[in-house]
Amino acid sequence: MNKTTIITNVQTRLFELQDLKYRDFHAKLMPTVNKEKIIGVRTPALRVFAKKYGKTDEAKEYLQILPHQYYEENNLHGLLIEQIKDYDTCLEELERFLPYIDNWATCDMLAVKVVKKHLDTFIDEVYRWMESDHAYTIRFGISMLMRYYLEDAFQMEYPEKVAQIRSEEYYVNMMRAWYFATALAKQYDKILPFIEKQKLDVWTHNKTIQKAIESYRITPEQKEYLRGLKIKK
Repeated sequence: MNKTTIITNVQTRLFELQDLKYRDFHAKLMPTVNKEKIIGVRTPALRVFAKKYGKTDEAKEYLQILPHQYYEENNLHGLLIEQIKDYDTCLEELERFLPYIDNWATCDMLAVKVVKKHLDTFIDEVYRWMESDHAYTIRFGISMLMRYYLEDAFQMEYPEKVAQIRSEEYYVNMMRAWYFATALAKQYDKILPFIEKQKLDVWTHNKTIQKAIESYRITPEQKEYLRGLKIKK
């Protein structure tokens, strides 16, 4: 099947799932994406489609097509990568796809659970992505640290790496704050010194505290203490 036919097939199916009200709402949450590039497919509907489509031979060919025209096509691409059972193949496809991610939502949707059995070697990829020049590749690296390395696999060098990142990119620093707020919920005593010793830039420091205070996993006592650590600008 040729490339044009595959693209037409997928776009036709996606437009059949279109919800214009959802598109208008979702577009406001993604200022970096042109509204014309958003079809308006709700994530649960896209996941159902991706699950069925991923079982077809056409899906393998679809993964070779980059860049995509629509936001949902990128999300579909990510969901198809998630279905890859072989770790090395999954990494190869991720490597090809990451440079094309242009928004936080596509980035944060990628869970790639196959890496859970390879955390000892996967960390090298995570570090490499965190050193990228591409904002959403950095964000993806931090999201992997947050998703898979805050419990049994936790090591102190991981938050140190996130703390050392310096970026002007809002979506990088927001993920850094999200990482530290989640880390406070899961490793409070180990992470607290990063806040007490002000190891983060002021914006990320204060945003971390704000997000931690909003979390139901942080105790009222911890929230009260964190409030007192905010840096007044």
